[in-house]
Amino acid sequence: METLEKKKIDESKQGNVLSIKSLEEGTKKLYIESYGCQMNFSDSEIVASILNEENYCTTKDISEADLVFVNTCSIREKAEQTVRKRLQVYNSIKKSINPKMVVGVLGCMAERLKEKFLEEEKLVDIVVGPDAYRDLPNLIKEVEDGRKAVNVFLSKEETYADIKPVRMSGNGVTAFVSITRGCDNMCSFCVVPYTRGRERSRNPNSIIQECEELFNNGYREVTLLGQNVDSYLWYGGGAKKDFKKASHEAQRDSLRFADLLDKVAQINPLLRVRFSTSNPQDMSLGVLKVMAKYDNICNYIHLPVQSGSNTILKKMNRQHTKEEYFQLIDNIRSIIPDCGISHDMIAGFPTETDQDHQDTLDLMEYVKYDFGFMFAYSERPGTLAARKIKNDIPETIKKKRLSEIIQKQQNHSRFRTEKFVGKIVCVLIEKTSKRSEDHWSGRTTQNTVAVFHKKNYQIGDFVDVKITSCTSATLIGDAVKLSNHI
Repeated sequence: METLEKKKIDESKQGNVLSIKSLEEGTKKLYIESYGCQMNFSDSEIVASILNEENYCTTKDISEADLVFVNTCSIREKAEQTVRKRLQVYNSIKKSINPKMVVGVLGCMAERLKEKFLEEEKLVDIVVGPDAYRDLPNLIKEVEDGRKAVNVFLSKEETYADIKPVRMSGNGVTAFVSITRGCDNMCSFCVVPYTRGRERSRNPNSIIQECEELFNNGYREVTLLGQNVDSYLWYGGGAKKDFKKASHEAQRDSLRFADLLDKVAQINPLLRVRFSTSNPQDMSLGVLKVMAKYDNICNYIHLPVQSGSNTILKKMNRQHTKEEYFQLIDNIRSIIPDCGISHDMIAGFPTETDQDHQDTLDLMEYVKYDFGFMFAYSERPGTLAARKIKNDIPETIKKKRLSEIIQKQQNHSRFRTEKFVGKIVCVLIEKTSKRSEDHWSGRTTQNTVAVFHKKNYQIGDFVDVKITSCTSATLIGDAVKLSNHI
């Protein structure tokens, strides 16, 4: 038998591993790796909370785990490749070290790959979709009884509003708070509507309560989270698409995202509030005005655009034009002058011409984003684009266009960070810097990372930092004093 040392996993190749304090000696051990979007990390916390009630505590040592999960998305082909490799590692450890280990896949990948993972490749024992986490105890019992287990049912109601997430072993300062699930937009390149189902919003009272508890427990920043937070609509529960069927009273008393954001901001002026992600078609002036109203709402918006070409936007089934997007950018700059803006961009979408690509570069030049997430188009089976549009752009051209997008973004990121040099910014300390054990790392209200010498400051402090230099991604400065604003 190979030794544990030979089977040791290279931690640098893993996703984030969830870890919470053990419940007690002798409890069952849970190991979760999370990849992909913030919703996946939030979901892992929900899963840990549900299994906590079943006497599972988390571990970072996979060799001792009774139950191992990988939680990931299906939006990029690379994500699927990564998960397969991880599952192969799990099974290798299972065969050589821990034969009683139960291996499972959580989240968005579950629906599309359940048959391959369970029957063809025989990589997992459990497959659980994002709306089926409450069923985990039953599914685990099925495996213990000698059967494979799967539940990928998509709900129009499930929001896990009553579940208090077990927070990841992070800094104890920042936390994600899920407010919506699913998406109705049906962008042609995207699997989310198929893997996470219809849009539904969480009870606002449960959101407020969770944020209040986080603040009282020492957290100083929350990020309101969803596939599209701006489409938040609470009218008593249920899918957003059924809102028109609700009673007159329910529609009258409904709550939208601007209203929710206003309520969360009022919890405490020392609680920073962020949100992600926004869809341009749903971003309202009301949200921008609420952001401008409160100092503790961060001046930062993640605003995916995907392309600067109206032709491509239409084929993507995006519900906005580049002109409408420009108007939104202008509104943001007018109402929140120092707002940081980031993007998602796809290079090489089917039929994209050189001119379409140039339109994207021109849009980037107009906005000059603070940073962005950039990808070469990856056809996802089952999506509208995969069914109806030939993936006709050669990989070489995709890579070339992506490289040009990345280069332009690096230039713009440098342009944005240089504007901070010589200024004093407020930074929330989150962790020790990767650069040096002697430096803290945190973020400004614009979501820009800043590092500075630790001195006598602590994690969770808001600190005024004078910026002395920068890279395209990081501000470097000297701490001045504890900040009297956030």
